[in-house]
Formats: sequence, C-alpha cells, structure tokens
Amino acid sequence: MSNAAEIRQAVTGKMDGALEHLKRDLAGLRTGRASIALLDNVRVDYYGTMTPLRQVANLSTPEARLITIQPWEPQLIKEIEKALSVSGLGVTPSNDGKIIRVPLPPLTEERRKELTKICKKHGEDTKVHIRGFRRDANEELKKLQKDAKLTEDELRKSEADIQKLTDQYTQKIDDVIKKKEQEILEV
Repeated sequence: MSNAAEIRQAVTGKMDGALEHLKRDLAGLRTGRASIALLDNVRVDYYGTMTPLRQVANLSTPEARLITIQPWEPQLIKEIEKALSVSGLGVTPSNDGKIIRVPLPPLTEERRKELTKICKKHGEDTKVHIRGFRRDANEELKKLQKDAKLTEDELRKSEADIQKLTDQYTQKIDDVIKKKEQEILEV
C-alpha cells in the first residue's frame, strides 16, 4: 500500500465483506417463518456431483411454515429427500411424486434461545475479524510512518479514522444481530 487513503479503502472493503458474510450466515438461521435461505447449504447428488439444491429445483414458500421444492427432474425427489434428512435441519419432507413439501414445525422457546446464542456467536466472530482488519491497517500505517511516507500527525489521524470505521462496522453488526434476534423470538 502506498498511502493512508488506499489502506482505508482496502480495510473498508474487507469490513464490508465481513458484514455481508454475516448477513448470509444469518439468513440460513431459522426464524418463525419459512425461508428458502434455510436450504442454501443443502447439496444434492446430481449425477455424481454435489450440487446446491436451488440449482436442481424451484424453491418457494407458499405459506408461513411451509417450503415447497419442485425438482426439474422427477427422479431427483429421492436424492433431495436424502439430502434434506442429512442436512441437520430437523425437517420431515413429504412428496406427491412431483413436489416435495417441507413443513416447518413451530420453534420451541428453548430452540429460539439456542438460535439467539448462535446469532450472537456469529456477531462476535465477525467483530473479531473487523478488529483484525483494524490491527492490520494500523500496522501498515505504522510501516508507512517508519518509512517516512507519513508524518506522526498523519499517522494519528489515520489511526483515529480506522478506529472510527471499526466502531461504525461494530454498530452495524450489532444492528444486524438485534434484527435477526427479533425475527427469531417473534412468535
């Protein structure tokens, strides 16, 4: 990196990436409502290749507690049901030969609390990454100052700027977690 502005730009990109990753992780956590994002990590054996479910079927949520899966090839129904049973989602699919229905039972209070803990853990892990990005940026800034490419004042100002950025992203993470927890606890 050649200057403080480039370092700030790079760290902003990394922090944005971490925030987006958190949002994707949380989308897979089950709330009181059915969401096809729950099935993002389900892979189906499609002619010997483990393929994401959404690449072999149409997914929809016609009701609040129901996901329907319509395979593009009817012979995939058994493979999809097998993939769902080993997915760890705790769902019991049923089919009529054309469509697989995945009813989602209501979440118990205990399971809701467990999910909020998982949510918080994802948030804390993301904050650790954000702080790591801050540390790396500050080290690069110090290296620039040591190489006489930054004055002492510019170094302090840049470090304060990176800290402000870190605080902003930490707040964004807290907001995302709070919103997801509300979704989970909603009955």
